[in-house]
Amino acid sequence: METNSSQQKPLCLVTGATGYIGGRLVSQLLKAGYQVRVMARFPDRLRDLPWYQSVEVVQADALDPATMRTALAGVDVAYYLLHAINQGQNFGSIETAMANIFADVAKEQKVKRIIYLGGIIPEQKLSEHLKSRAVTGEILRASGVPTIELRAGVVLGSGSASFEMLRYLTERLPIMVTPKWVNTRIQPIAVRDVLHYLVGAVSIKEDLNRTFDIGGPDVFTYKEMMNHYAKVAQLRERVIITVPLLTPRLSSLWVGFVTPVPGAIARPLVRSLINEVICSESDIKNYIPDPAGGLTSFDKAVDLALTRVKEAQVTTRWSSASVPGAPAEPMPSDPEWAGGTLYRDIQKIEIEASPEQLWEVVEGIGGEHGYFSLDWAWEIRGLLDRVVGGVGLRRGRRDADHLHVGEALDFWRVEAREPNELLRLRAEMKMPGLAWLEFQIKPLSPTKTQLIQQAIFYPRGLAGHAYWWSVAPFHVLVFKGMIKNIGKKAQSLSRA
Repeated sequence: METNSSQQKPLCLVTGATGYIGGRLVSQLLKAGYQVRVMARFPDRLRDLPWYQSVEVVQADALDPATMRTALAGVDVAYYLLHAINQGQNFGSIETAMANIFADVAKEQKVKRIIYLGGIIPEQKLSEHLKSRAVTGEILRASGVPTIELRAGVVLGSGSASFEMLRYLTERLPIMVTPKWVNTRIQPIAVRDVLHYLVGAVSIKEDLNRTFDIGGPDVFTYKEMMNHYAKVAQLRERVIITVPLLTPRLSSLWVGFVTPVPGAIARPLVRSLINEVICSESDIKNYIPDPAGGLTSFDKAVDLALTRVKEAQVTTRWSSASVPGAPAEPMPSDPEWAGGTLYRDIQKIEIEASPEQLWEVVEGIGGEHGYFSLDWAWEIRGLLDRVVGGVGLRRGRRDADHLHVGEALDFWRVEAREPNELLRLRAEMKMPGLAWLEFQIKPLSPTKTQLIQQAIFYPRGLAGHAYWWSVAPFHVLVFKGMIKNIGKKAQSLSRA
């Protein structure tokens, strides 16, 4: 494919950059050395994304031809990643209007290639969601601009609406009565493999105007996917009872009740599950080689999506993520309901003390010093942990004043230690989930410091959610008293 300059790689326009695929695609295109322009209706929403300073940002509305001309001017490759699935029952007509405007303007601006990510289209009667995806593809391919339409089924990765729906259903319901669509066969694909094909499509030399089915190496029923997810997430095998009475409409209401995925998104996705989505061809391999090591299996894709939690790494900002920019990692642009449930009890206080004085108190937590609030309650929690085979509070601490990353502290493990800034403890007591206690220290002035204290809990299964809510009333007493007393002690040091 010819570019706008023999010395430069193609200029790629990414639409839908605040969406699940778009935000991740930008990073991969930059990594491959392409020039990237990003289109957004509200550019301010992009400012916290890791690639913001490395791209050209254009404000445009997909339903406004004038702004679309600005967005597509001089573009070699245009990624169409727009949808209106969250716009209610009329999403299909909105998507058709957007596709028509995009097709006309791309032709007018002499765009050399459109790359569109759609859905696998089975032969049976289509749901409204898949029908709209198919119509969009037809409009773009009829634009007069060579269009590569990649068709995928369920995309596996933290933040994908389909994956989040699978995650919440499996984690929250150890026993479930389900509709017969759980027996529908699906060929899911890992987000890293979707991005591999999207980036690879830029360098295809031929002016293709066709569709390609893309899928991972596994074909499962939805029921099998739930049980595979449970196995990877270290949950018990789910008891799934199917009945023919639950219609797609009733199913979508049920999914909306059990999961935090918005109903406007969940309903069309659930109704699409009546369709079997399996690749009918694999021609893409003739143009884009498989990723090194082959396509990602379902279990590996789930494992990657859960890596941040499985490794017990809780990040407070994107830049400190365990694998910054990795496709399976959460991004700031992901919706609040993405990434699974992470419960937090957050307390903040401003203290008349220096960071060094506050750090001295924080680092002294546990052991003989106690926990600055209701020590008798901590003793009881330690005894209960020992009763069920846990370590309890008997380990204490090796040094009364200083901690080291990796060492044991009562029933905690020191996970992160940045003097005068951060202390994070990971719980090792027996519980249905993973827990952390974190202290962040932020200087406000030479004599005033802010302490942010967080208790963080990642529940495992329904028992994990029940556990959090059963102890939540005690958190009000324990954690408020803890931060208050830490502040008092630090202030007494500053006056000494």
